[in-house]
Amino acid sequence: MSHTADSPPAPGLDEVLENLRQELRRGTLVLAVLSELRHERYGYTLRSSLAEAGVELDEGTLYPLLRRLETQGLLASEWREEDNRRKRFYRLSPAGKAALRQLTAEWQTINASLTRML
Repeated sequence: MSHTADSPPAPGLDEVLENLRQELRRGTLVLAVLSELRHERYGYTLRSSLAEAGVELDEGTLYPLLRRLETQGLLASEWREEDNRRKRFYRLSPAGKAALRQLTAEWQTINASLTRML
């Protein structure tokens, strides 16, 4: 594929695949976080439980996601003292429980379709 001096060169296959992988992963993170917050957790234990399940998240991704989900009404949180430290504990709100049920059903439908196609 050629390009002109006015257009940037097309990205290489590795770059394209990395971008696609990130898009796919980003779409599943909300479902993973909501799923793990069926049980109340604070940030570090949430991050650890996600990692144990194979979903690695850095703090720069997790905490903005938690704030966004809380702003959207899907999570509730509260500050508490534990082990002489203040920690913010997160849990699903009633709307978060409903969203988790609906997103799980959607995921199962998509997963079944893709499994048949692949």
